[in-house]
Amino acid sequence: MVRIDRVTTRGGDGGETSLGDGSRVRKDSARIRVIGAVDEANAALGLLRLHTAEIADIDALLGRIQNDLFDLGADLATPGEEERAGRKTRLRLAASQAARLEGEIAGLNAGLAPLRSFVLPGGTAAAAHAHLARTIARRAECEAVHLAAEEAIGPAVVPYLNRLSDLLFVLSRVFNAPDRDILWQPGATREE
Repeated sequence: MVRIDRVTTRGGDGGETSLGDGSRVRKDSARIRVIGAVDEANAALGLLRLHTAEIADIDALLGRIQNDLFDLGADLATPGEEERAGRKTRLRLAASQAARLEGEIAGLNAGLAPLRSFVLPGGTAAAAHAHLARTIARRAECEAVHLAAEEAIGPAVVPYLNRLSDLLFVLSRVFNAPDRDILWQPGATREE
């Protein structure tokens, strides 16, 4: 378990921060931008959970995802080789975590009517918060793809973030079911 005795260390006052392996990086590095976007997505999920406390199965799902996002952050915060002397030395996000999201998406989507158009963010408060969390998760995915082009990251990071944004879209539809989705009307406000 992690132990935090002090929050203020002054270690970042020069614009750098420490990674899990002890190395120092600039706070505007690609790796720290991904970690920050993942943290922001997690905070948005916390806001969403204000609307799901009475929906035990969905609230539990979101709580597990918040924990997964900390695992993902730990994965990103500790670059380098996964194994040393034949044993795992770093926490890595597992492919099974992304696969579980995919199964949950299918289950949630099964009861929804097919879409006839793109959906505008909104509807119920829970749906609006799910859309906000979805857009932040999508940005985290984009930042992870950018980082992966520069240096190695865990193989489950990008798929997990991709599935997470999909799941949050489907959840927004669940929160708006049966008829509160706001559908895009192409060109509806255009004047000729």
